[in-house]
Amino acid sequence: MTVTDLSRLRLTGGGADFARRGGQLRVSFTPRCQLGCWFCHNEGEVPPRITHHDRAIQPRSRAMTAKAFLTAINAMTAAGIRRVCFTGGEPLLSRLARPVLQGIPAHDPAQYTTTLITNGLTLTTDLPWLAATSLDRIKVSLHYFSDASIAAIAEGRPGDITMIKAGIEAAVQVIPAVEINLLLQGQNAHEVHDIISYARQIGVSVQIIELVGTDHNAGLGEKVPSAAITAWLRKISSSEQVITAGTGQGKRVFTLDQITIEVIDASLGRHHVGQCTTCPSRVRCTEGFWALRLDSAGTLSPCLLRPDLRLDLLPHIADPARLAAMINAHLDSFADGTLA
Repeated sequence: MTVTDLSRLRLTGGGADFARRGGQLRVSFTPRCQLGCWFCHNEGEVPPRITHHDRAIQPRSRAMTAKAFLTAINAMTAAGIRRVCFTGGEPLLSRLARPVLQGIPAHDPAQYTTTLITNGLTLTTDLPWLAATSLDRIKVSLHYFSDASIAAIAEGRPGDITMIKAGIEAAVQVIPAVEINLLLQGQNAHEVHDIISYARQIGVSVQIIELVGTDHNAGLGEKVPSAAITAWLRKISSSEQVITAGTGQGKRVFTLDQITIEVIDASLGRHHVGQCTTCPSRVRCTEGFWALRLDSAGTLSPCLLRPDLRLDLLPHIADPARLAAMINAHLDSFADGTLA
């Protein structure tokens, strides 16, 4: 399919509404990771922590190739998706990361943006080739700030924090935008202020998120609401903006010096659609309809908590027009509440 043919692809109905609201496509290269965070939802796959402790429990096998990922990404961005995030597991562990990220064409960020979400452990090694790609942003997960907390939260090792910070500081020099991602939890409550102070020092914005509860992390850690950190940020920030439009949860955006602190706040509401109305998982749903998840097994899911709603893309991956049409029909049914 030519570039001209791709330009004819368009999401309609529920898919177009999702794209218009800024819904994101999350592309998971691999479910594998060096760390074993207790809270990890692994984009709906078996979390690394479980596999680390029991090798008999494995995620689904990889079926996607670099070409298949690029076909899906190019078709969906051409059809209207404006935010693409590359995740895992740890995406930089995958042999597909480099060919896919190098294969993303140069693009206008006003059309769509690309973000790599990483634990940062190999950033210093991977930055030379990452800097030459068309990535718009790198977001580093920093849910810990000491050897003790990374061990408690992610089964990390001494020296990991030093490696992650070195990667962040090196990325600031060569990547257009670098951010820190921070999950509020009981295990890091004593370090949140230190992490924000570090971000201010190096000029990196922060996104603070609340726990997404799943069957895999139930009862393992302490969920911490955002009210206390929000009250503290109000005292030290120069402005606060409340955003409730779009997909997913509402958020508060605080300005501190030259950076922003974005606090995802479930109390501001979530975006739900027709399928959510009768969903048995809605009572524990944190995200609402927020993202489409494309995984290495070749399935696309509109809901983290409902693997039964996955769409198998593999039969359509060779035909971008057919692929876009199938995704559009799936999203229409999800938005209408008729997806079986």
